[in-house]
Amino acid sequence: MTRGLLDAPMETPTIPPPQDEGEKQVLAKLVEIQDKLLLRKLDRTTYIRTQDVMTLYDETTKQVKRLNEIRSGKSVEENRVDSCFQLLSLFFMTIGRNNEAPAAYSLTSTIKRLLDHLTEADLFSAKDLDSMSHTLEHLSEIIHESSSDEPNPWLETLIASRIERCRASLTKLQKKVEDIAEPLRPTAEKLVSILRQMAMINTKSKFHPKDIHKFELQLKEIDEMRKDGNFVDEQGNVLQGSDGVVSLLKRCQLYTGVVLERGGKFPDKWRPIYDVFIGIRNDLDKLSLTQAWSLRETDLYDFQRQLDKIDESRVDGNWIDEDGQPAELYVQRTLLYLIRRSYGYIYHLMISSEPVSEALLPIYNQLQTLKRCLLEVKNSGGVSSVRELYPYSMKLNSIDNMRVDGKFMVADDIPEGQGSVIDLLSECFELNYELRVAAEDAASRSQTPDVR
Repeated sequence: MTRGLLDAPMETPTIPPPQDEGEKQVLAKLVEIQDKLLLRKLDRTTYIRTQDVMTLYDETTKQVKRLNEIRSGKSVEENRVDSCFQLLSLFFMTIGRNNEAPAAYSLTSTIKRLLDHLTEADLFSAKDLDSMSHTLEHLSEIIHESSSDEPNPWLETLIASRIERCRASLTKLQKKVEDIAEPLRPTAEKLVSILRQMAMINTKSKFHPKDIHKFELQLKEIDEMRKDGNFVDEQGNVLQGSDGVVSLLKRCQLYTGVVLERGGKFPDKWRPIYDVFIGIRNDLDKLSLTQAWSLRETDLYDFQRQLDKIDESRVDGNWIDEDGQPAELYVQRTLLYLIRRSYGYIYHLMISSEPVSEALLPIYNQLQTLKRCLLEVKNSGGVSSVRELYPYSMKLNSIDNMRVDGKFMVADDIPEGQGSVIDLLSECFELNYELRVAAEDAASRSQTPDVR
């Protein structure tokens, strides 16, 4: 499941420029469109309107149709032309059109990066792969439905090929998990978790050795599970995948010593790039905690662009200093952990994105909070009187009264995500009604004299 810690690093693929003259022309046009999107992204004075995005989407459609004609019948490796769709894709998520083909593009590019890094680090768990497998299935369904609705699909063709490339990488990693005997997989998962937790501790602002010592004890317990150096079943037979898990155990033990020796100190000459990674990771961590209230999906583009630029600056899989010397393995592994962690946050933020326009998100988020409160009240036994429900009822009615002809309007616009918001409003009204009926029944029973 993992190579040794001291193995030579593997290079995560970079995105090369196009070689075909026609593709170069398409790239120039797409860059112009991307510049317009960047200007719109910077404007925080108004929410992003559907019509603004769709105008630029139509311009992009023309270029991708041309791109598909150029590539027809050819086997083409992905290049920088393909990366131009990332920002447009995030705009689709921002306006709430998450379940359409363009929005799927941003997720496929993030999954591709994650799979490349998991392959390079050779450190992953079944949970990592299960999540991405589920997401790819969902994206495939979106593409299938979009293709059937669109007589001349363009982006669907591009995304479908990206999904297949992701699946190919995913299958290779899944095969490594499957090669480990079922009884041994929890141990492998535990070791992956330990190594990642130690990597996190190693990159904290304050390093405490005691945080690492507790993992030393856990590793000792796992080591003691071995018999004659192997992991065996109850009959003493060596379990399939034992060699790989033993290698992972040794990697954890070696890393423990390295981390304690370093004491949280990072080489000064690599500090600038390290600080950039730490800043990105911390910002994304904060966003993951406040996503519902503070995230505009297009903001993720800036993080991705920074990460991509640093990732692609590597030479033969390693970062190079000013003197042309490659980073030592400790530095390489630490930076690779940080970049993978950052892409992991981006992936989480994307799959957690609600199919609601940012214009309706304030209402949607209020309803989400109301629903959580009402469920908590219900699960804790309800209310003792109807009066306790007045604040919830007043808030729900005030939100309901914002609708015009059944729709939530912003000026003259009807933002995307009406169905999601109205469904959530209905759920809250239903919960409120159930609590009110239960309170009235309880009050009625208490007033009925007990005649025996």
